[in-house]
Amino acid sequence: MDKTVGIVGLGIMGGAISRNLVERGWRVIGFDIDPARNAELAQAKVTIAGSVAELTRDAPVIMTSLASPAAVERVAQEIAGSGQASRIVIELSTLSLADKVRFEAMLRQAGHLALDCPLSGTGAQAKLRDLVVYASGDSEAIRKCMGLFADFAKQSADLGRYGNGSRMKFVANHLVAINNVATAEAMLLAERAGLDPRMVVDVVGPGAGGSRMFQLRAPMMVERVYEPATMKVSVWKKDMGIIAEFADEVGCETPLFAMTQPVYAEAMAMGLGEQDTASVFEVLKKTIVKNR
Repeated sequence: MDKTVGIVGLGIMGGAISRNLVERGWRVIGFDIDPARNAELAQAKVTIAGSVAELTRDAPVIMTSLASPAAVERVAQEIAGSGQASRIVIELSTLSLADKVRFEAMLRQAGHLALDCPLSGTGAQAKLRDLVVYASGDSEAIRKCMGLFADFAKQSADLGRYGNGSRMKFVANHLVAINNVATAEAMLLAERAGLDPRMVVDVVGPGAGGSRMFQLRAPMMVERVYEPATMKVSVWKKDMGIIAEFADEVGCETPLFAMTQPVYAEAMAMGLGEQDTASVFEVLKKTIVKNR
């Protein structure tokens, strides 16, 4: 496979992936609407394109890592309107199934092949190549991209028909939402019990009660420092809305997930939208103090 790839969206996730691919010998052509991000990634030897159309011209495989359905639709329109021959376009973002289907249809009509490949992992994990790619769509195209995935993720899987990648991501994020709040509650319990919080992190994390979210977010809760954010509360609220909609569509009640939603809503109300989701610790701490 030609080791040239285009990446549209050079934020926390796209930027980390770009740097890792450059380190692994890829020619990365990047584009972002934010000039500062372009300038930063240019310093990391990413070739910055002047537009999505220019990127599409030069990259046989394109990955999109974008923050909103509107941005994804706009980029799909630009790729579709570029006039280029068939490209493999790998959509990495967390979107509703309806948005993913719309993305695929727009590209297919222009002769391109879209894959639905959301990622499991945070921006911090992306820096360490500690991601899982939930790939779905055309199996031959996924097979061609496995080498690409291996250079920025620790694991990837072909999950079958287009959209199954997103379905798997919704299941994973359902657990993340619960584990993050459960971690905050456990750290408050430990604090009330008079335990050394750093010792709690060291001992509980590797044990049966630990989780990836505990290992990532409990140290932030100990320090009560939630920047730089590995996942902003404001972005996470959007993702949770997608999961709730998905669960409703498939007719599955999710009572534990539902119980976490007011916690994240309160984090937004407290002005923590730009902070890491570990800041739910502050929500529970405030609630406990208020109720004492």
